[in-house]
This record gives sequence, C-alpha cells and structure tokens, in this order.
Amino acid sequence: MKLFYIFLTVYLLLFSQQTKAVEKIEVQALMPGMVVLLIDGNRITLKTGGHSQGVKLISSTTQTAVLEVDGEQKSYQMGTTVSTSFRPREVITERVIIDNYGMFRSFGSINGHSVKFLVDTGASTVAMSAKDARSLGIQYQLEGTPTQASTASGLAKAWSVQLKTVRLGQLLEHNVRGMVVDGDYPRQILLGMTFLNRMKVEKDGNTMSIISEK
Repeated sequence: MKLFYIFLTVYLLLFSQQTKAVEKIEVQALMPGMVVLLIDGNRITLKTGGHSQGVKLISSTTQTAVLEVDGEQKSYQMGTTVSTSFRPREVITERVIIDNYGMFRSFGSINGHSVKFLVDTGASTVAMSAKDARSLGIQYQLEGTPTQASTASGLAKAWSVQLKTVRLGQLLEHNVRGMVVDGDYPRQILLGMTFLNRMKVEKDGNTMSIISEK
C-alpha cells in the first residue's frame, strides 16, 4: 500500500510538471533547423520537430522561428520575448439560420458601419458593389489596387482594398482583404473567405456555425 502511494505521488508530480503553463519565452539564437530559447529561465536548444516544456520547434531560419506553444503556431524573431499565462482560448460561435430563399444572411459591420451580409463560402473575398463601398466611405479608387472580378455578366472592373475591421456578431477581425466591384454587383455584401478562412465553418441542416478561438 505504501508503494502505491509513492507511485501515485511521483505520477502526480510528473503530471504537474508536464502540464505547467509556459509563462515566458525569449528567442536567443536562430539557425536553420535549430533555435536557442530561454523558457521560464531555462536555456533550451531545440531542433526541428523537437519539443521541451510544452514548446515545439516547427521550423526555423536565420530570421524567424515557427514555434508551437499551447497548440498554437506563431512566428518569432531574434530577441522576441513573450510573456503570457497561456490561458485556455475563448471559443466564440455565431450561428446563422438559412432564410426562406435558401441563403445565409446576417447583420454585421465593416469599418464600424452596419451592413447586412450574405455569408458565402464560395466567395474568395469580402466583396461589395461600388455603390455599397461609397456608402461605407471606402476610398477604393484612391486607396485600392485595380483588378478584375468575375461576375454573371463576365469580367468587371474592380479594386482590391484593405478593410480595417469586419464584424459578424461577436466575431471581429482586423485587416481583412476585400473587393469592390464596379457597378451595382453584388447586390448584397458577400462575407467571403478572407474573413471565413480565419474561422471554423460548420453546416448542420439549416444552420451555419462560424467558430473562432481567441
């Protein structure tokens, strides 16, 4: 019985050490396929695929290292110091119900202005007509990049723009690429993949769930 308690104590000690959250990471040296880190005061050398104290090296060059910490991958440069408690990520879910026309429509905003979106996983970007862009105060001709868009009537003149904020309910994203199409098409602003590809999108019958982890 005494042996069992000793085993249980050792197991719990090892488990607590393995699950201890990383609080501070400093990148001290970068090499192709190798990085030197200071993790909570301990100097660690990792090779690609190696891991220690909950930190895994995905890849590295002389400029940057891609580290996986708490299941999330990010790029770090030489001298980068990150202090964090790595609390569990907040999961935000917005649900959009299909309407009588078979479309997923919902209210949101662009650059702080209220809009009604047509949620479209087939649209490559957040797309709007020139008419809608003007009503939102988007200076697409001055600040956008000329391009072309494929419409039902063929190719149309368009501009690629950077949207400061795009919001759908509680889901908020910054610096989202959008497209302004010359004329009145599309008739409703399309919430496309430059926003949705930052989320997890699930369809279940008449409901679309858009999920973000922050």
